Amino acid sequence: MRTQAFFKVAALCSMLALAGCASKVTQPEKYSGFLNDYSGLQETTSATGKPVLRWVAPDFNAANYDSIDYRPVTYYPIPKPTTQVGKDVLDGVLTYTNSKLKAAAAERKPLVTTPGPRTLIFRGAITGVNTSEKGLQFYEVIPVALLVAGTQMATGHRTMDTHLYFEGELIDAATNKPVVRVVRMGEGESLSNENTPMTIDTLKQVVDDMATDATMFDAAK
Repeated sequence: MRTQAFFKVAALCSMLALAGCASKVTQPEKYSGFLNDYSGLQETTSATGKPVLRWVAPDFNAANYDSIDYRPVTYYPIPKPTTQVGKDVLDGVLTYTNSKLKAAAAERKPLVTTPGPRTLIFRGAITGVNTSEKGLQFYEVIPVALLVAGTQMATGHRTMDTHLYFEGELIDAATNKPVVRVVRMGEGESLSNENTPMTIDTLKQVVDDMATDATMFDAAK
């Protein structure tokens, strides 16, 4: 009995250790395909202290641009609502994301609807990818944008972690070439179990951090 108890404790400790080592950035197998190119992405820390993957063109200089053409953030691909994440939540998260990121863009430079030679075009998407069960770590995927990862504890109680995946880029309107690419994963509030419905508030802080980072972004850092 003591031997069985020992192995159970050891297994639980190993599971927790692996969970603690989980990457905080989007892994290549989870890239959605929204961006045409993922090469050159490097892990760095955002202004709010969040780990992100970023690529910046060597010759990029924000001072060379005087406006931003903001293209609304979309889901890529189109999500399918679930009992835990309903259509109203998906719609609400998207609306909230656009309101925050558009305001952040407007703080950087005037927004335009027709790009000129000194315009940066912004395009972005909330994305998601499928994952699979591994050991005691179980992933439930909401096809597309919101990934809810649940960990099966020894007690049988499963706390649900929530994440929002985002990919975006800035494009030089004159050359139609990207000058900045960003891929990031944000962790929202935990849900008590798999039956707890997600709300917009669950992921608001993730979006708020993204907006703050967009406002404070400095290509030189």
